[in-house]
Amino acid sequence: MANQTIELDDQLYRYLQSVSLQEPAILTQLRQETAQQSMSQMQIAPEQGQFMALLVQLMGAKKTLEVGVFTGYSALVVALALPPDGKVVACDVSEEYTTIARRYWQQAGVADKIDLHLAPALETLDQLLAAGQAGTFDFAFIDADKSNYDGYYERSLQLVRSGGLVAIDNVLWSGRVVDPQVQDNRTNSIRAFNQKVHEDERVSLSMVPIGDGLTLARKH
Repeated sequence: MANQTIELDDQLYRYLQSVSLQEPAILTQLRQETAQQSMSQMQIAPEQGQFMALLVQLMGAKKTLEVGVFTGYSALVVALALPPDGKVVACDVSEEYTTIARRYWQQAGVADKIDLHLAPALETLDQLLAAGQAGTFDFAFIDADKSNYDGYYERSLQLVRSGGLVAIDNVLWSGRVVDPQVQDNRTNSIRAFNQKVHEDERVSLSMVPIGDGLTLARKH
């Protein structure tokens, strides 16, 4: 028994994946191609994707939001978990990386479930709000530039329904959040964001030590 979260060394991490991960072949292929990209570290861990898919299924979600697409793994894993009439509204600015994403979405047969907006995410989120879509999303996943996390969070919180869930990635920031010698803008933005959500009375909160840290904020 343990009264705090167990640390995972490489051997234990491989065991966790061997007895837990149920990754469809199309997702494995996408991970493998993404690993060849120069920014491959932006890829979420497969067990995190599976965890988010499980959350979406438990919620009975039909309409989800994604801020930050990269090569499309997280959008694909969520789209596969949604019912046939489900929808992912995805926001990104990279034509290069989302071209890879679109190819895999098409191969997986879920391209019609994913509505990709190639524009600054704050603009897209504001457009969704202006179009009267506040309170219509079940789930939102934020995994984009850290300096805008607060703006993404505030808008996502408006867009999800009461009882909806906002998930935010990279909140442990490879441990740099607790290193006082690290004072760059991105790290300080995450520190400030984490503190804000911790004190936010509009949500119920859990920070899960999966991947690079995943905050789950359920809207009251």
